[in-house]
Amino acid sequence: MDRDVLMHRMNERFQELCAQALDALERAPEGQWLAASEWAFRQTRHLTCPRRNDTFWPKSIITSDQATLSIIAMQPSDFKEDRFGMLAQGPEGYWAFVPNPLPPRLELSWRLVTRLSDAERTLGELAGRARNLPNPHLLIGPFVRREAVLSSRIEGTRTSLSDLFFFEAADSAHPPPGRTLPEDVREVANYVQALEYGLKRLKDLPPSLRLVRELHERLMRGVRGEHMTPGEFRRSQNRIGPPGCTLMDATYVPPPVPAMHEALGEMEKFLHADSGLPPLIRVACLHYQFEAIHPFLDGNGRVGRLLIPLLLCHHGLLSQPLLYLSAFFDRRRQDYYGLLLAVSQAGAWSDWIEFFLEGVADQARDGVWRTGRLLDLWQVYRQRLQSARSSALLLRLIDDLFESPVTSISAAAGRLSVTHPSATKIIEKLEAAGILREVTRRERHRLYVAQEVIDTIEAPRSE
Repeated sequence: MDRDVLMHRMNERFQELCAQALDALERAPEGQWLAASEWAFRQTRHLTCPRRNDTFWPKSIITSDQATLSIIAMQPSDFKEDRFGMLAQGPEGYWAFVPNPLPPRLELSWRLVTRLSDAERTLGELAGRARNLPNPHLLIGPFVRREAVLSSRIEGTRTSLSDLFFFEAADSAHPPPGRTLPEDVREVANYVQALEYGLKRLKDLPPSLRLVRELHERLMRGVRGEHMTPGEFRRSQNRIGPPGCTLMDATYVPPPVPAMHEALGEMEKFLHADSGLPPLIRVACLHYQFEAIHPFLDGNGRVGRLLIPLLLCHHGLLSQPLLYLSAFFDRRRQDYYGLLLAVSQAGAWSDWIEFFLEGVADQARDGVWRTGRLLDLWQVYRQRLQSARSSALLLRLIDDLFESPVTSISAAAGRLSVTHPSATKIIEKLEAAGILREVTRRERHRLYVAQEVIDTIEAPRSE
């Protein structure tokens, strides 16, 4: 939707609701002013925006599961044509949207064809780089963990990549001094476990609703939202909108439960059918469809983004999971949610797919660049140690540091299958080489960090 049109509609809607609220206050009989004022506040609270150049600008609303550009409560008039889906009215009078089954009718344009060509070309370059890696697992671990941090950040967590690595390496009862591991880090660690589980599970189970439920169960295990039936599709109506909103004033209400199950069944048919669409466009359509259905009470955004690399690997677009879109979605968050909503409201499939393909091309280039940086650092470390006639065990630990750049003597002993004294000597050699640095400054439960590896994983891409 054109930005100026959206701003105009928001301004009109705001003025309309303000007029209704003032009218209710004027008509309220004596003794009912409080009730009338509360009603007026509910009608206008999520449209209260700062003025800027006489235009009402939207605030970004971030809930536990979604952020969105649109802050207008869901209205039937927002959904232009029933050929994109249908509106269902709930028993309490609220409206819910049920997306049509895939595939959609797409109008090809040169812009879309160009975006698809660019995405396929850059993704092919990344796939070629992956095939030539001396050890693909050197990079899978860092890429998976970076994706976990960024995808969770979209949902409001504030965990850093360093927090995640320390969480994985440290005994939770013995965190390093001066470093408090936030509760959010457990959610990010669950994302890593769910993604790694999904990649292994693809060998035995193709993408399916069963796999989606299994991923969700692992994602929500032992974290906030675990009371919301992890691994089970919802049995009640959910909603998307500002904190405290009701079904009546939510920004978006997904399908009611019976329609949700029907929509999921149609989505699974599309997963297994040959639609004739290029694989990247199929993945873009499936991502929208999952988010529009919103089948869980919590965790939908993370599961939806987690499915993208699984689908890319399933369709043979990548031999190794090295492409993730959360960095792009996080950077373009308002576009991300605004375009998803525009598909539901106006059938803006081409705009959404072009945006998705732009993200694929952007993150494929990032993957090629980041892969090169990490491989360069790996080669520097190996050359530095090989010149000192280091043992094969020392070089193996170097490889492990790219997957887990925070380690301990016990962890090194377990990974290398050596005794504690032998692991201590290997760690000391890496300290002497300037590769590891001890960060706890204590006698027991020491942790060592390969800071250059973390910095390289997190580094902003130079254009």
